[in-house]
Amino acid sequence: MSEAIRFILNGEEVTLKDFGPTETLLDYLRLKRRLTGTKEGCAEGDCGACTVLVGRLTEHGLRYESVNACIRFLGSLHGTHVVTVEHLAGRDGALHPVQQAMVDCHGSQCGFCTPGFVMSLYGLWLSNSAPSPAEIESALQGNLCRCTGYEPIVKAAAQVAANRPSSLFDPLERDRIQIMAKLWAIHSGNDTIVVEKAEANGVVRSIVPASVAAFADLLAEEPDATIVAGATDVGLWVTKQMRLLNPVIFINHLTELQSIEATEAGITIGAGVSYTQALGALAKEIPALGRLIDRIGGQQVRNMGTIGGNIANGSPIGDTPPPLIALGAELTLRTHAGRRTIPLEDYFIAYGRQDRLAGEFVERVFVPRPPEGSHFGVYKISKRRDEDISALCGAFNLALDAEGRVEKIRIAFGGMAGTPKRAKRVEEALLGQAWSWGVVSAVRDLFDEDYQPLTDWRATAEYRALAARNLLTRFFLETAGQSHELRRFEVEEA
Repeated sequence: MSEAIRFILNGEEVTLKDFGPTETLLDYLRLKRRLTGTKEGCAEGDCGACTVLVGRLTEHGLRYESVNACIRFLGSLHGTHVVTVEHLAGRDGALHPVQQAMVDCHGSQCGFCTPGFVMSLYGLWLSNSAPSPAEIESALQGNLCRCTGYEPIVKAAAQVAANRPSSLFDPLERDRIQIMAKLWAIHSGNDTIVVEKAEANGVVRSIVPASVAAFADLLAEEPDATIVAGATDVGLWVTKQMRLLNPVIFINHLTELQSIEATEAGITIGAGVSYTQALGALAKEIPALGRLIDRIGGQQVRNMGTIGGNIANGSPIGDTPPPLIALGAELTLRTHAGRRTIPLEDYFIAYGRQDRLAGEFVERVFVPRPPEGSHFGVYKISKRRDEDISALCGAFNLALDAEGRVEKIRIAFGGMAGTPKRAKRVEEALLGQAWSWGVVSAVRDLFDEDYQPLTDWRATAEYRALAARNLLTRFFLETAGQSHELRRFEVEEA
């Protein structure tokens, strides 16, 4: 058992053995290392001012991803390469091509957000040599600029892609082999790490298990421990709610929880699979679900957040449970003593309560493939299209018989009750009926028997109830072959 984590910060190997489980990478960079190019804006993973890159070894080599340092805990960094904006400039002080493009295209005014934008664009530059306009916009979803405007920043991304210099200039490309060797050496120890720190309230612990089996044993001993995978939710418990968490078990490094397996029956997704990792497989196998994943948070959040975490925390407004329930997904829960599998919809008992025993954790979720000829749709309603929390999310899974009658239907919503929940009364009314506007319009009001939504700052109860009805209408129009695309209309001058 080890008592310290090890990672690489820019070009330096770091060993840390005196930190608390909720100390963030942002505070470490700014307060301990004086790397102040990384800024604090929102402290909740929304504005992107704190963006850095984190590199990790994968089966495809060394992969760098943009992340939010404000909600990334130090304990999750073992065996990674952290890259800040200070590392980009050449040894002679020359700007990196991404930075130079920002200057040439006038992509900065006050400059507060600029380092975060540079790091997001740098991550894109490393992974995509010829990004499309849509891919550039996707890379910038998690970055907020209040004064420059996005047009010159997008132009900077296009310029650096069109005039890509030799990769030998880039520090990560130049030193890739050496960095990989150092990370392999760090991982070769393969010990469970326990870091203890004495604080005012007592001794706090950060635990990094060596394997999933070790994780299961640890959780059996510490059933009240907080499990942290991506920290996109737990991070806000600390930065916004000021909660004290102890102990914390970090599992984002456990590759055993990061597998994706597609078969004829469906897709099995490990609990540690991030949204970014899942996007390719889901977009290919279940396109509607892939489109939803692309609207969860910004790129930094999708790189950190996991589907298993989105399920495990039991939020009534989590984006993935409604479509997974509509698809009939099954959840596998594990303890040190064994596993059990339950329908995902049964996992959510009531607000804040899930069917998870002491020492039990989410291991994987199985998502059945929609049968050939069936119809599946999922819709997220939020105030902003990108990087916003759902007011409600609705999913519909429909199979018709040869005569056009409803043979099977599953409808699930998030944001309409204390848990993600099926609309069973509406389902019952549609089953066996002709899939026609007359039938659909007649059952719309039955949503009132399935849900009694609340009013909060995201939406009123009345809005949610009306939106649920309208989403059923939209799904009907789509499956009936009518156009549902959003249209933009310009107001003609008088």
